[in-house]
Amino acid sequence: MKTTHKLAPLPEIPAKRYFAIGEVSDLCGVKAHVLRYWEQEFPQLKPAKRRGNRRYYQQGDVEMVRRIRSLLYEQGYTIGAARLRLKDVPDTEPVVPPTAAPANGGDRQQQLRDIRLELQSLLDRWPY
Repeated sequence: MKTTHKLAPLPEIPAKRYFAIGEVSDLCGVKAHVLRYWEQEFPQLKPAKRRGNRRYYQQGDVEMVRRIRSLLYEQGYTIGAARLRLKDVPDTEPVVPPTAAPANGGDRQQQLRDIRLELQSLLDRWPY
């Protein structure tokens, strides 16, 4: 079963066009080396690279980092399962914790989806 953690609340994202990796690190509560790693793991996270290979994140990138952080750190997803979850969820749809029961009683369906995601992440890591 997934464990969930309560993390400190994140600051509001300022109305800027571009953010340096250090700013994104502070805004999302994630170290810079973790952001660089996530860029390799999540195709949705593609900051612009400029002179000297410096990364410039846009507003949508910062929001994506926060989604990834929530899936991994708060909701307990593995990287593979989080990758699949982000593939299935449109950018505008908020990520709902898998333990939240839908109003229509479809809790069993959500549990099955979570199990399927977890199994797929295990298959992705299996050496062939």
